[in-house]
Formats: sequence, structure tokens, C-alpha cells
Amino acid sequence: MSDSQVAKQPRQIAYGAVYYRKSNPPRQDWERDYAVAAEDGMTAFRHWFMWSVIQPAPDRWEWDDFDAQFDLAERNGLETVIAELTKTAPEWVFKRLPHTRYQRRNGSAVESGMFDSSAIGGNPGVCLDNEDARELAGEFLTRLVTRYRDRASLTGYDVWNECNYEEDACYCDATADRFRQWLAAKYGGPEALGAAWGRHVTSFEDIVPPRGGYAYGDVLDWLEFRRDNAYRLMRWRIDLIRNLDPSNSIIAHGVAATLGHASSRGADDWRAANDVDLYGMTFVPARHGDEAWRQPLALDLTRSASRGKPFWHAELQGGPLWLQPQVVGRSRDDGRIASPDDIRYWNLTSFAHGASGLFYLRWRPLLNGPLFGAFGPYGMDGERTPRSAAVADMAEWVNAPARSELWEARPWQADVAIVVVPESQDLAYAQQLNASTGAGLANHWVSSAEYHDAASGAWRAFFDNGIRADFVHVDDLIDSGYKAVYLPYPLMLKDETVSTLRRWVEAGGRLISEACPGYFGQNGWVQPRQPGRALDELFGVREVDVEFVPDLLDQTTMSTPKGELRIGGNRQWYETTTGTALGTHDDGRTAVVENSSGNGQTLLLGSHPGIGYARHEDPASRDIFAWMVDWAGVSPQASTDDADIIVRLHRADGQLAVWVLNPTRSQREAVISVREDLSSGAVPRLHRGGDDAVRRIGPHEFVVTLPARDAVVFMIDAGDQ
Repeated sequence: MSDSQVAKQPRQIAYGAVYYRKSNPPRQDWERDYAVAAEDGMTAFRHWFMWSVIQPAPDRWEWDDFDAQFDLAERNGLETVIAELTKTAPEWVFKRLPHTRYQRRNGSAVESGMFDSSAIGGNPGVCLDNEDARELAGEFLTRLVTRYRDRASLTGYDVWNECNYEEDACYCDATADRFRQWLAAKYGGPEALGAAWGRHVTSFEDIVPPRGGYAYGDVLDWLEFRRDNAYRLMRWRIDLIRNLDPSNSIIAHGVAATLGHASSRGADDWRAANDVDLYGMTFVPARHGDEAWRQPLALDLTRSASRGKPFWHAELQGGPLWLQPQVVGRSRDDGRIASPDDIRYWNLTSFAHGASGLFYLRWRPLLNGPLFGAFGPYGMDGERTPRSAAVADMAEWVNAPARSELWEARPWQADVAIVVVPESQDLAYAQQLNASTGAGLANHWVSSAEYHDAASGAWRAFFDNGIRADFVHVDDLIDSGYKAVYLPYPLMLKDETVSTLRRWVEAGGRLISEACPGYFGQNGWVQPRQPGRALDELFGVREVDVEFVPDLLDQTTMSTPKGELRIGGNRQWYETTTGTALGTHDDGRTAVVENSSGNGQTLLLGSHPGIGYARHEDPASRDIFAWMVDWAGVSPQASTDDADIIVRLHRADGQLAVWVLNPTRSQREAVISVREDLSSGAVPRLHRGGDDAVRRIGPHEFVVTLPARDAVVFMIDAGDQ
């Protein structure tokens, strides 16, 4: 280590912020800002290394600003994350290679524009399906990695900032050629493609990307191709970087939008997390809302998609958001202003749900553009603020040596899981391109409204019951270890998905399914017999009638053994074969059926109660979701006598960490009960809270006193489970 370097900040948790986005913050403040960040417990900065900035001319490379960031990091003991931005192409590339500009559905080219969060043009880059553009981008990445791979502060490369793409691009000739190649690999010959699509096709050269939105085979294949193609290019970036630097981490982060935008924008967290060492998410309460369930939903989705890999809350709000359409009409307390109490609570919520690192969207706000003044905990001038004091307090707490045993514990697998089926969302998106969401949902992040509401509504109903729900991709279901799963809006199921569901149930699983399972099969073809492909045997029913009338079901319910359940979307009536009727629609015909299949059981619901709950949050319906879990033979891991309080359990070898969160703005006292087989009943060891924060009142019961917008965290000896 040279005299100009200091040891990296000791850290158990990566804790930092996005710092440099040309041309913010001003250069004259950098040295002071780094010193303040180190003093306040930051361990890392992430910077945008923008192609458009670094190569302003074909034969000119400008690295000085970025070299300075590494020098300052090494003098202050901070780590550096490189966020590569090949998505900002130099202006000369747009001019030299005009055919590489993204093309919209209407045939217009996408010109170079400004980022909303950087004072630099070149956004959204050029289409890397073009080999000449990809060659130039590859040269940029090669120079970037070889220049910085041996820097002492480097910890990794973020290879895709907020993994998603533009809904309306790209339709250029190179992408069309890629689509034809993809179709040839999938179908083999044009005759097979024509049979699948229901069209006369004599040559793949006749195929052009569909620019309409009907749920035919061409559109469904186009949606699947776009995801495959985007993640092929992500894999290209990863392989290029890994070949040049086998040591430092490959990182990416999405926007926790799989349920609403996997089809429209490729925001597929499972695909994004698959090939990286560490994944993460951007989640900003100001943009989505600050109801108690919103951040936990995003975290559970991201953690589930990471499949056991470490994940970060890669971009968290640390300051206000001004004048943006997502905040208009909402209260000051709904994430818009970001008080010190809010920042503390958002931190604790992320760690309670398993995040192993946390970064703010800004260390200090930008000074221009539509996001001026936004998100940074420090002042516009870089000075400390009450918000930055809350940040420093959290930085000290998470990396205190005493916290080491706490971070060894990881979240326990949840009580139940929501099954994610990509083709079901593709169908919903293709059918309802302009569908609106229910009241209170974040419209700008939801395109597949029916699918999104069914999946997120079911998760929220479990959450409101104090029941933990993960998400599990259908490809992972067989070996997932879940005893019970919920299948939302399963209208389109591929043959392999049907096979997976049947095998999982027959091996002993409990499947709770919404209506019309597999109504559409391969390439969007309706099955003439419902349910088809042996799903009738799985659920023990035949369809008697069906109605696709989502606009007419807003106030409709169906009966269950535990009362009236609000529904939504579509509804389906059944005649039982081997199944047993448990409930009816409002006309008295069968709507709820249980059945045995192999060693497992199914519960089929004749509509989409996830949609009903997402749009109405009906207390009676919430109780019926608890009954579903009870029907599946699942006992929640922990419970509380205060419905506003959130409890999460983490486990290490022989140890159980109990996180108790208070999202409200008043002090609460709650009784927390841990399931008997999970706890040995030992005396709690406090990690967060006052001296009297936890009082044991039984072998597995504790009274917890919780300050407003805070958490109490304690550890106990684990049971044998």
C-alpha cells in the first residue's frame, strides 16, 4: 500500500451511494465530499462510467475525472463500483452509424437525448444488435476494464443499471435479423413456424417483428425473443468483462418490476440475477408510495429472484423528490419529503428482508435537470443535513463489530410462495396493452395490469395476515422446498409448465390456483376442452361456463367455507369429477374445488381473488387468504397481536434473528410469538432497541416496545427445525 492509500473502511455491509454522474457533483467539492463520506461511515461509491463522456471523439479518450474518483477512494479507504454505461453512445456514433439508432414501432429513429439524471447526452445509446456498434462498445468496455481492473479500491462492475429496456424499441433491421435467427432456432423450419402461428410462412425472410398487440403467436414469440435478446447482450458484456478481469465482482440491479414489466420492458429479475455475482434493486418510496407493504414486496421479489445470492438495495431514496408526476396529489408523508425517521425505517426494512448492502441514489442531489435536488441525504452544496445524520447513524450501526453475528443469519424460506409464470404475463400484456391498474397502484410501473394485480394482490393478502410469502419461478418449483404455493392469473401455461405443476403436486405439494389454469396453451391457442392437458385430472373438475368480464366483477364475490371472497378479472364455473366443491359463485354454481392428486392436493378458485384484494384490500377477503394457508397445512413462522407490526426471521447455525419493524409514526408495544419448533426458548440478546425493548413472557413469546418508524432486533437460540 502506498503512502497515498489508506485501508478500506471496515465493513460487514456495503454501505454507500451513487456519487459521480458527469457533471455532478462539481469537481471542486470532490475531495471534501469523499472525506465527509468516510467520516460518516460510507464504505463505497458507485459512479457512472459513460461511454459518451469517455470517448467524445473516435480517437480521443478522456479518463481524468474517473481516475480522480479512484484516487480519492484510495486516499479515503472507500470501495469503488464501476457502473458501465454503454447505453450512452457518443454523439459521433449516432452520426457515423445512423443505421444503429434504435427504431420505434412507427419506424422513426431514436436520436441522442439527455438523461433525466445526468447532464450528458447519448441516451439511450444505439442498438448493439448491429455488429459495428457492438464492436465499438466492446472497445470501450475493454479499455475501461484494462485501465481499472488492478485499482486497489475496485470491488466490481455494475453491468446493467436498472435492468429493463424501452417498450417501443428496437425494430431496426439488425434486430429483425436476430428475431428471424431466434425463430429458426426455435422452430427449425418455416413450415413448423407457420403451423405454430396459424399463418402461411414459406421463408423466415418473410417475417418482420410484429408492431401490433394482439395475443397471437407472433406477438408472444416477439415478447419472449426480446427478453432473450436483451439478456444475451447482458451475457456478452459479462463475458467480455470476466475474461479481462476474473477477480472483481459482476453486479447488476433491476427495478423489482417483474410482475408488471417483464413482458413490456424485459424487467425480469430472475433473468437479470442469473449470471451475476451480486444482484440488487432500485426502489424509491417517492415514486411508488410508502405504504407498509410496498418496500417489503420489492425486497421479497428481488431476494427470491436472486436465488440465494447476496443482494443489495442498490438505489434507495435519501432525500425529497420534487415536481415529478408520480408524487402529485400524494401527502408529504408518502415518501415525498424523506425525513430522517423515514430514512432510518427504510434502511431497517431492507436489512430485515435480507439486503446485504445499501446504496443511495445520490450522495448529494443533482444541480440540474428534472431530478434537481432529488434523493440525496446531503445538501445541495454537499453539507451535512439532519437526513445525513440519520444515514451516518445507520452506517455506524450496520458495520459495528457487535453486529457480526446478526449478519451471519439469513432470511428463512417463507411459509408460502407465489409462482411466477412468464407466459401468463405475456398473454395478459398482449391482450391488455392499455389496461389500467386498480386504484392506488403505481401506474407508470405496471403494463400487465391483470397479472400484476393478481400476483401482488395475493402477496399483499398474505402480508396483511402476517404470513410470509416468497416468489418462486416456475422453473425452480420442483426442488424449491415449498410446501404450498399460490398460482396467480394462470391463463397461459406452456406444456412444460403444466408438467412441472403436475409433478410438484403429485410429489406432495399443495397448489392454490386462480381460475382458468392453462386456458391458453402453446403460442396462445385456446384449449378446446377446459381444463385441458390433464389439468382436469389435477384439479378434479370440468368447466361448465366461463366469463371474461373484468369490467363487471368489481363488486362481485364468491363464497368459501370462511365467508365471501372478493374476486376480479375473469370467472369460471366447474362441475366436479374427482374434486370436492367447497364454494360457489353468486348464482350458486360451483366456484371453489379441492382435489387430491398423487401425494398432493389442489385448491382451485373460480376467479382471481388476488386482483380483488389488490384493488379493494377487503378485510373479509384477507381472512380467507389466511384460511387458504391453513388449508395447505402451513403454520406461520411468527405472529404478532398488532396487525401493523412486521416480523421477519433470519437463521444462522443454531441462531435465530428476530426483526420486528414498526412502520407507524407512533410508539407501539406488541406481543411476538415464534413458532415452537423454530425457537429453543432462550433469553434474547438485543441488537437494536432500548434496554427494556424486549421482555420474555413465555418460552416462545416476547413483549416488544417499538419506537415510531424504527425496529427492535434480537437473537435467540434456534430450535431443531
